[in-house]
Amino acid sequence: MQGQENIIVGLDIGTTKICAVVGDVSGNEINIIGIGTHPSIGLRKGVVVNIESTVESIKKAVEEAELMAGCEISSVYAGIAGGHITGFNSRGIVAIKGAEIIQQDVDRVIDAARAVAIPMDREVIHVIPQEFIVDDETGIQNPIGMAGVRLEAKIHIVTGAVTSAHNIIKCANRSGLDVCDIVLESLASSEAVLTDEEKELGTALLDLGGGTSDLAIFSNDNIKHTFVLSIGGNNLTNDLAIGLRSPITEAEKIKKKYGTCISRNIIGEETIEVPGMGGRNPRKLPKQILGEILEPRVEEIFTLIKREIYRAGMENIISSGVVITGGSALLDGIAELAESIFNLPTRMGKPRGISGLVDVVNNPMYATGVGLVIYGAKNQSVKKFRIRDANIFNNIMARMKKWFKEVI
Repeated sequence: MQGQENIIVGLDIGTTKICAVVGDVSGNEINIIGIGTHPSIGLRKGVVVNIESTVESIKKAVEEAELMAGCEISSVYAGIAGGHITGFNSRGIVAIKGAEIIQQDVDRVIDAARAVAIPMDREVIHVIPQEFIVDDETGIQNPIGMAGVRLEAKIHIVTGAVTSAHNIIKCANRSGLDVCDIVLESLASSEAVLTDEEKELGTALLDLGGGTSDLAIFSNDNIKHTFVLSIGGNNLTNDLAIGLRSPITEAEKIKKKYGTCISRNIIGEETIEVPGMGGRNPRKLPKQILGEILEPRVEEIFTLIKREIYRAGMENIISSGVVITGGSALLDGIAELAESIFNLPTRMGKPRGISGLVDVVNNPMYATGVGLVIYGAKNQSVKKFRIRDANIFNNIMARMKKWFKEVI
C-alpha cells in the first residue's frame, strides 16, 4: 500500500472514455503508479445525460486504477468540459492602504475583478490571475512587497452551467469519491503537455476529445483565452457511419485503424472491408473514401477554432504555434492538416514531466488525466465538494415544512 497522503488521482470524465490516473507525489516528482479506463456511456458532448451509467463507468475505471496502483482511492480531481463552458477576461483596481502591498491587497483586487454579473444558472469554475499592474508598471506576476498607490489585476474567469458541474460531483459522490476540485479539461491538459517556453512565448492548445474540442491560449506564462467547441471525434465517427453505411461501433474501429484526414496521402488502390447493417453482407470499399469523409469535418473543426482565435484577437500572440492533444489527435495526418489551416508550426502533445508508467500514458488520450494529477499536486486543495448530503437534508426540511403547513 502506498502512503495515502501523497496519492493524487485525476478523473477525466470524457464523452468516449472515463480515465482515472493515480500519481504518487514526492517533492517535485510525480510518479504515475496506476491507470484505469472504461468506455463512457452516460455522457454526450462532455455533459452527463445518464447518472447511473456514468456512475457505473466511474466505478469500473477507479477499480482498475486501484488494482494497478495497490491503493484505495477516496478523493479525485475531476475534469469538466462541454459546450456550456465560457471564459472571459476581467480587471479590477484598488487603492493600496499601507506602505507596501500585502496578501490582503491582492485578495481585495482579485475580488474586485471577479465582481461581475454572472447569471444564476452559471457557476465560477476558475479565477486565474493573468497579471498585476502597480501604478503604471505592467506585467507583474507577484506584487507582494512592492510599494505603490494603486493595484490593478487582470484575471481570466471560467464559468460553467451549475447543473453540469453538480452532476459531475454527484456522479463522483455516488461512486464513493470526494471531489477535491473541478478543473477545466483544457487547463489540465496544458499542465501535462506544454513546456514553460511555449507558455511564455505564446501557444494555442487544442484538446480534441470525443464530444468537444477545447481551446486554451497561453502567453507570458498565463492563460489568455478559453473556448469549447461542441464538435469532436464522435462527429467523425458518425460521418463515417453514415458515409459507409455501417454500424457506429464498426465505424469507430475503422476510424482508429485506417482513418486519415488527408486523402492525398492514400496511395494506390487500397481497399477496406466494411461490415453491413442488419445482417447484410460486408462490402469492399476504396480506402480513399475515408479521407474524403474525414478531411472536410476536421477542416471544419480547425476553421471554427481559427475563427475563434481571430474573434478573440489572439492571432498575434501564439508565436510558438499549435499543440494538439486528446484522443482524436491520433488520427493520421491531423498535425499536417492543422499546420496548413492555422499556418503555424504544429506538434502532437503527449504527457511529459512525469515518471513511473511513462510508456503506458505516453499517449495524447491520457493528457487530461495526467494533467489533473499535475494540477492537483500544484494546487493541493483541502475543500471537498459533496452535494448529496446537503441536498437530501434541504429536501427533507422543505418536505417537513410543507407537511406542517398542511396539518395546521
